[in-house]
Amino acid sequence: MADHTVLPLLSPDVQAQLPTLHVSLSRVGVTGVEKVIRMGSEGEEQLYHARLECVVDLGPRQKGAHMSRFEEVVNDAIGEVLLNETGFRAESLAQRVAELVRDRQDARRAEVRIAARFPEHKPAPESGIRTQEIYELFGIAVAGARGTRRVTGVAAQGMTACPCAQGLVAGRARERLAALGYSEEEVAEILEAVPVATHNQRGIGTLYVGATEACDWDIDAAALVHIVEESMSSEIYELMKRSDEAAVVEKAHHRPRFVEDCVREAIGGVIAAFPDLGDGVFVSSRQENLETIHQHNVVAERFGLLGELRRELETGEHAERHTTIEEWLEGSA
Repeated sequence: MADHTVLPLLSPDVQAQLPTLHVSLSRVGVTGVEKVIRMGSEGEEQLYHARLECVVDLGPRQKGAHMSRFEEVVNDAIGEVLLNETGFRAESLAQRVAELVRDRQDARRAEVRIAARFPEHKPAPESGIRTQEIYELFGIAVAGARGTRRVTGVAAQGMTACPCAQGLVAGRARERLAALGYSEEEVAEILEAVPVATHNQRGIGTLYVGATEACDWDIDAAALVHIVEESMSSEIYELMKRSDEAAVVEKAHHRPRFVEDCVREAIGGVIAAFPDLGDGVFVSSRQENLETIHQHNVVAERFGLLGELRRELETGEHAERHTTIEEWLEGSA
């Protein structure tokens, strides 16, 4: 009697076939992957809304990457990291995803970038009223033949007061006060006691710190947020009473800073806060100020190795080169 058993059809692995043109691709993967991650015990959970981008290099003799494996790896890595971490660390998740993807895609190199938004509560400066602020966490990891390098990053907002306009307004105030009969000493005393008007900007500061997997240091993102906020003229708050508004405005106008000042203050803040970091650690600071008396915005940035930055601070000499994050992640710096 004939056997009429129907055998299942085996689908060919199309991705593993040879491409028409044997050209390797620098980046192949998925972007815009969104996850909501819960951390903490029930009733005290912290929610993080994360967006991920995950890519690998693709060899010249492979038609395509296995796209479904990216999603599988992300889910597996989230489970592993949540079990092993007491708090959410975007860089730890990025590292684990990159290493898993590199292995499962049989790739030479994998790169993962994560951006996560999360709420933090902090008291307003005078009233102490509890206010919710939204911050961003960043994690970048590259897993390659030389090992894994990862970067921790944050973004925070603040307020800056323009020193240039303040100087112009102060000059006019001196002339008016002198015309009213005040002495030079009295004018100086008045201008020291009363904040001088200037135009303000809402600033967006970002700060990245990166190290190799061999480093045993661990940087809390909250410390980086504090450095970014402190680099500007004043912190800002979503909810304030009148006394808080007065405190923020006075603080900002007593600490006028250019966009360039903010970047330098953030770099100095990293060096002061983490004196044990090695010279090979990567640091990047960027500040964008949303102008109020112009239609354009202003931006400043500095990136490089801590060794490069320390030498500049010690000698005052312009560094010959600034190591980029791409160079550092690839280990070519």
